[in-house]
Amino acid sequence: MSIKNIVDNWSKYRKGVEEGGHHDYEHRWTMSINLDQCVGCNACSTACYAENNLATVGKEKFEAGQAMHWMRIERYWDKPESEYPEDGASFIPMMCQQCGAATCEPVCPVVATYHTPDGLNAQVYNRCVGSRYCGTNCPFKVRYFNFYSYPETAWPEPLNHQLNPDITVRDKGVMEKCTFCVQRIKAVKNTAKMEDRDVVDGEVVPACVQACPSSAIVFGDTMDESSQVAGLWKEHEVKRQVTEQEKSDPNKRGYRIFEELGVDPSVMYLERMRDTDI
Repeated sequence: MSIKNIVDNWSKYRKGVEEGGHHDYEHRWTMSINLDQCVGCNACSTACYAENNLATVGKEKFEAGQAMHWMRIERYWDKPESEYPEDGASFIPMMCQQCGAATCEPVCPVVATYHTPDGLNAQVYNRCVGSRYCGTNCPFKVRYFNFYSYPETAWPEPLNHQLNPDITVRDKGVMEKCTFCVQRIKAVKNTAKMEDRDVVDGEVVPACVQACPSSAIVFGDTMDESSQVAGLWKEHEVKRQVTEQEKSDPNKRGYRIFEELGVDPSVMYLERMRDTDI
């Protein structure tokens, strides 16, 4: 391949899907997270632990920088100068953003991370050599190195008896991250294929979506224009190139983290609205 072809392909790769980006998708699984409804309860991250067989991490290992959580709740205050902010804390669920132009993919020396036709940043565990280049290059810091060996310390008794049989366990030395519960996606797609039909909106329910008590997370395929998540993206999303009038539109609450980097995340957040904003 010539240098010109490489440059042309990279230029196309960096475009969002709405701009005719690099990937040809069968589905584009995305999320919309309403921060008005998120209460920071951590039910989503707990469900993620149980669903995806994440290694148990205690206080000592966490303080040593060996955290292992595919999904975390970021907590912040809008008025940090106030000792007791009247508006309370705000919460942002943070997981792999499944970027359309992911910066983690091109830096992997063994191509262990790649893009799927479903719009996911997939990880091949038995190919990964643990270089951590992907984690270093991820602007969201949502990739984690596995320090734990399954037979030794990953799940002390009796936690080893509650592992999910639908997903593999990983041994130490590989990088891990959120997969949008790809095992659930594949199960639904296989069922739809056997029944000779399309996947219906709402059939695929990741663990975090299922566990959220306030229904703050909506998941679906934005290529299905009739889906709930596609409607939310169309109604609220604010693109990178917008006018000042569009920025001030109160109905446009949507934004994507680090949108300015052009990585085309698949997670849209709906900004939290407060009484003082009305």
